[in-house]
Amino acid sequence: MTTAAKRLFLPVAVTEDSSMEQIFTTASLWLALAVVSALIASYLRLSIALVEICVGVCAAAVTGLFDLGDVLSSNAEWVRFLASAGAVLLTFLAGAELDPHVMRTKLTEVSVVGLVGFVAPFLGCAAVAFYGLGWNVQASWLCGVALSTTSMAVVYAVMLETGFNKTEFGKGILGSCFINDLGTVIALGVLFAPFTYKTIVFIVGSVIALASLPTLTAWLTRQYAYRTAAIRTKWVMLIIFGLGALALWSGSEAVLPAYLAGMVLAGSAAQDTH
Repeated sequence: MTTAAKRLFLPVAVTEDSSMEQIFTTASLWLALAVVSALIASYLRLSIALVEICVGVCAAAVTGLFDLGDVLSSNAEWVRFLASAGAVLLTFLAGAELDPHVMRTKLTEVSVVGLVGFVAPFLGCAAVAFYGLGWNVQASWLCGVALSTTSMAVVYAVMLETGFNKTEFGKGILGSCFINDLGTVIALGVLFAPFTYKTIVFIVGSVIALASLPTLTAWLTRQYAYRTAAIRTKWVMLIIFGLGALALWSGSEAVLPAYLAGMVLAGSAAQDTH
């Protein structure tokens, strides 16, 4: 290799190695925090989701206190992708836990709890921000939207730990969370995201994909489920990631189509369980 070629290629290789080293180091730090969270949750007999949030807050405070910079790379694109992917997958699993029979029998209760859970904090927090804190109208509405949503991933994680995801009560709570989050997404879209052709494309594409999902999934299961490694997992991830990309492109949230896909495939999930 000539000297000019070395100057051209070696810095790139060094940079790539350093970047990969930083990624592995950051991933190790995150996993160390996750292990510590699990140990604390087991010792205190608390929800691991709650402990992980608290440990994350403490870790951010420590890095700020000792001026360690962005050592956890919390704003790195790959970290944000992993976090979003985890939330989307958990949301899909939460939707798959819903029993259509339970939802039909508890439709009124689920709808009332979900609507109250959205409307009360949405209007209340917006009013406090506008009248109490003197914020402008747009900032007040944004405050109401931000504080009216639930974290489906956290709720589902707690349900799994307690076993409530298998009960009618737990399924009703998950359904109420969906109504709540749906209200948040609609409010966010109406107040801050203009209705454009992208919204129409997202709605039409989601309806077509979700309507054909049970039939296509059943066909894939019959033809390839027991001969091709984990094809159902790959198929489901393809659908929810594809719909998530379409949702983000249209200005919506990736978790919404993931939850709907889980609801559509709830029957297939129940058959696999049995």
